[in-house]
Amino acid sequence: MAESTAALQVELVAADRTVWSGRASMVLARTTEGDVGILAHHAPVLSVLVPGVVDIHAEGEDHVVAAVDGGFLSVAGNRVSILAERTVLSHEVDVSSTQADLDAAEAADDDAAEITRKFNEALIRAAEWSS
Repeated sequence: MAESTAALQVELVAADRTVWSGRASMVLARTTEGDVGILAHHAPVLSVLVPGVVDIHAEGEDHVVAAVDGGFLSVAGNRVSILAERTVLSHEVDVSSTQADLDAAEAADDDAAEITRKFNEALIRAAEWSS
């Protein structure tokens, strides 16, 4: 029988790079269906992510926190893949620049500005979670 403390193999991937890869005890993310928490031995899942924060409880580290602009989350056999076009780790966020981008997006009134606004909000939340 498998141990209940088995780890997940997690890959956090952006369109242009692997952002983080490693073992974790839990992954938290927001999908179109709501917030989801993934532990070892989770049933297979394929979900659409919304712009938000992904929190990875990495083994031997503090949390790995990242903002994603949407994407997909796949779970199968203790392997979690998080795929997004844009992914930024919390310690990479320039909060003042992101706040300026957020202010500009809030002043605009179109679909592209709405997407930018949601991603910038996620960037700021990710930076706040890690501080």
